[in-house]
Amino acid sequence: MDTELRPEERDGPSSPESGREEPSRSSFLRPLRWAVALAAACTVVGLLVSAFVVQPFLVPSGSMEPVLQPGDRVLVNKLAYAFGDEPKRGDVVVFDGTGTFAAAGGGGGPVSGLLRKAGAATGLAESDGTDYVKRVIGVGGDRVVCCDARGRLTVNGKPLDERDYLYPGDAPSLVEFDVIVPPGRLWVMGDHRSDSRDSRDHLGSPGGGTVSVDKVIGRAEWRGWPPDRVGSLGRPAYGG
Repeated sequence: MDTELRPEERDGPSSPESGREEPSRSSFLRPLRWAVALAAACTVVGLLVSAFVVQPFLVPSGSMEPVLQPGDRVLVNKLAYAFGDEPKRGDVVVFDGTGTFAAAGGGGGPVSGLLRKAGAATGLAESDGTDYVKRVIGVGGDRVVCCDARGRLTVNGKPLDERDYLYPGDAPSLVEFDVIVPPGRLWVMGDHRSDSRDSRDHLGSPGGGTVSVDKVIGRAEWRGWPPDRVGSLGRPAYGG
């Protein structure tokens, strides 16, 4: 008797057609997962940069024309005043006007508020209505007056040369005022004076129309959009 164990018979080799493996679902999903992870990582990095370094803001109105036009995306340097420096005359700043330029509290539910904040953080949507972009005319201790005999604003008795940014045809101001800016606060105005609600319109508000330096989000330094307007905003010669 043959006592040697014989190997079990196995199915014969498959035909070429039957040997082809169908692509698994995981092979399709793997690139998709990587794409989603990469998009999420880019979003997180973008939000961190926007929160602490540079944030784009959508310009909603013509109050800063001709320097900034409606629809422009302005890039705001949030580190400009982070290490002891403070806004200077001539700086274009973005600030939170809550309590001075805008009433405290906001409307809308938490979801709409979150979506608006996300859109504002990427410059794709307007902020919640309490952020403003204006030019610093006077800093703490300055006396800002409208106007001298030639219709110019004066700061500490010196007339301002605003030809580089004032909207063509606009007067420096049709509202007369004589204010001394309190320490730690700013007197701000739009470049399109006839189409800007600024410190002049809030003389009776807390702070007498001035804005606290603590409310400044950052200095607007560049136009990032549209492509034909990309560039630095610069600063007037009187800044300092």
